[in-house]
Amino acid sequence: MIVQLTLNEREYHCDITRGHDLSLPVRRDAGGIRAFGLGPVQMTPFQAGSFIGNVAAGGSANCDLLSFYPHGNGTHTESMGHIMREPLSVYRALKQFFFPALLISVEPEPRGEDRVITEAHIREALHSHPGVEALIIRSLPNDTGKRERDYTGTNPAWFESEALAVAAAAGVKHWLCDVPSVDREDDGGLLLAHHAWWQYPQTPRTDATITELIFVPDEAADGLYLLSLQVAPIESDAAPSRPLIFPLHPAP
Repeated sequence: MIVQLTLNEREYHCDITRGHDLSLPVRRDAGGIRAFGLGPVQMTPFQAGSFIGNVAAGGSANCDLLSFYPHGNGTHTESMGHIMREPLSVYRALKQFFFPALLISVEPEPRGEDRVITEAHIREALHSHPGVEALIIRSLPNDTGKRERDYTGTNPAWFESEALAVAAAAGVKHWLCDVPSVDREDDGGLLLAHHAWWQYPQTPRTDATITELIFVPDEAADGLYLLSLQVAPIESDAAPSRPLIFPLHPAP
């Protein structure tokens, strides 16, 4: 199925049957991705009287109680409600679901014990591709261990707050990255990059989102894509999500 769209007065097309899934699932086993010391996913069969919600244990159907932390147990998308006193669920904040997106690969710069993605990285990429509504950042190296790593206490790569401010000023509304947080793992609770992105509380961007803990496969080349951002309809500041990207090709 071919979709056509216009970006910066240029026509593009994409085949929405040939894309890449960037999501890491909320997994039943202990091998799922984790961060911030958050516990593993728990799935417990429902029991009532003689009924058990587990076919393998003799039940007529499977019915699990699912317990997990959206911010650390898989790919998730979060709204500005993540840093607000007032509730704002990502389910309510995300009102559109398809966006022209730019995928870039970045080697974080060493800075003492840290690895940092800078404003210069982001500014250069957006200067060459104006008009995109979503930015997808693949950090290098891109080892497959990212699929099931426990990031707790490892000080993963993070972003300068100015990097997100530059993207926000350029009109980008959806930021996707393969690290647990846009901010440093332990930044004393400042969350400077989150605040710079949502411009909160000065000029809040209630329709902007951040998606963390994605995984971009190597076969997805840097460039322009159509992003389909699918988020579980849960009334929370963050929810499991499934970003799908489809390569954009200039129309002949």
